[in-house]
Amino acid sequence: MAATAPATPATPAGSATPHEHTVVNPATEEAVATVPAAGPAEVAAAVARAARAQRGWAALAPGDRARLLRRFAAEVDARVEELAALEVTEAGHPVAAARWEAGNVRDLFDYAAGGVERLTGSQIPVAGGLNVTFAEPLGVVGVIAPWNFPMPVAAWGTAPALAAGNAVVLKPAETTPLTALRLAELALEAGLPEGLFQVVPGAGPVAGAALVDHPDVAKVVFTGSTAVGKQIAARCAEQVKRVTLELGGKNPNIVFADADLERAAAAAPASFLDNTGQDCCARSRILVQRSVYDRFLALLEPAVHAFTAGDPADPATRMGPLISAAHRERVRGHVPESRPAAIRGTVPAGPGYWYPATVLTDAPPGDPVSREEVFGPVAVVHAFDDEAEAVRLANAGPYGLSGSLWTRDTARAVRVSRAVAAGNLSVNSHSSVRYWTPFGGFKQSGLGRELGPDALASFTETKNVFISTEE
Repeated sequence: MAATAPATPATPAGSATPHEHTVVNPATEEAVATVPAAGPAEVAAAVARAARAQRGWAALAPGDRARLLRRFAAEVDARVEELAALEVTEAGHPVAAARWEAGNVRDLFDYAAGGVERLTGSQIPVAGGLNVTFAEPLGVVGVIAPWNFPMPVAAWGTAPALAAGNAVVLKPAETTPLTALRLAELALEAGLPEGLFQVVPGAGPVAGAALVDHPDVAKVVFTGSTAVGKQIAARCAEQVKRVTLELGGKNPNIVFADADLERAAAAAPASFLDNTGQDCCARSRILVQRSVYDRFLALLEPAVHAFTAGDPADPATRMGPLISAAHRERVRGHVPESRPAAIRGTVPAGPGYWYPATVLTDAPPGDPVSREEVFGPVAVVHAFDDEAEAVRLANAGPYGLSGSLWTRDTARAVRVSRAVAAGNLSVNSHSSVRYWTPFGGFKQSGLGRELGPDALASFTETKNVFISTEE
């Protein structure tokens, strides 16, 4: 059912009916909640409510819209611990990471609120009159959020869409709806109009498809696999519907011989083990210049073992479980735990969808594990001889989302950054995502850009108006 703001995020876990979904804690394998699953009728009703709410929202003075969004950010800020606890429960994220994610939602709404009163048109000099442009809201935006970062990625689309004067219907992933439902409640508590921001939990092929296909949804924002993203793009094309896609990645971490090897090796584990590797920006291909290859691996091994897996509620935990039993089987399909590994970490015994940190050195560049997105805590290490080979290896494959390079040579950093076909690169860092800067991919890693100073503009249509001054 559509949830503008239910009385509670979900009901206690029980035996789910065909129209419900059971949320499972991936660290304990225990059912923690049962959530109603929306069908096409519920999605259609939510879109109708959103369309009505959007007209009033767009008519509000920009300062009033900005004030309400800041109030929403303040409500999120007051509930950071609560939201983080939900994220730990439904996604298995370590609590320190979950706190950051809740804070990131707050920051995204604060940042978007600052753009409301700066979403300006332009005056263009023309003969015979006055020509002006307006940035008009699209209407209703459908946001389909993933399970790997349920809170922040939902806000990537929702915050700028609302700030630009649109309404949002959010479909969270089936496995992680709890934070989305709570955010919908907080939006109402902050004073956002009823129906403006709604959450419709449900299955992707049912609720997600209904949202994509609805003629009154003007734009779809999707984060997920490249395969599903292609399906959504095709369905949107039937209605010439706007779409932003943030899809898969198989990202390189390039380490040159002149790099600070100790620093590069110490930073590498987090680049592919954060969120248990369930990150489209994971640097799962480590490319190391041959002359320092052995030294780098010797430094990498203790750093990987120090990246401890354990109870997500423990602040000392760095890595939690995978999201589900089914996903663990997918990861095992790429890399069975019996496969020899250069480095393999440890995980807790007992319940939970655990998979150890794994580093392979025997997978050639053409091996599927070197080319396909594993979406687990697995990295492959390859040697290269020179800059040209590093760029060739980095650009191999269909993806181009993110990547890192480590060097003390500034000129090389500029050359290689320009040569690598990826949308988000970091030099001597693995930072990919900042809400102040644009994010998106090349090739089959997506379409469009999210975040940054231009985020609001992607949720508007430019209207041109000419006013004749001739008598």
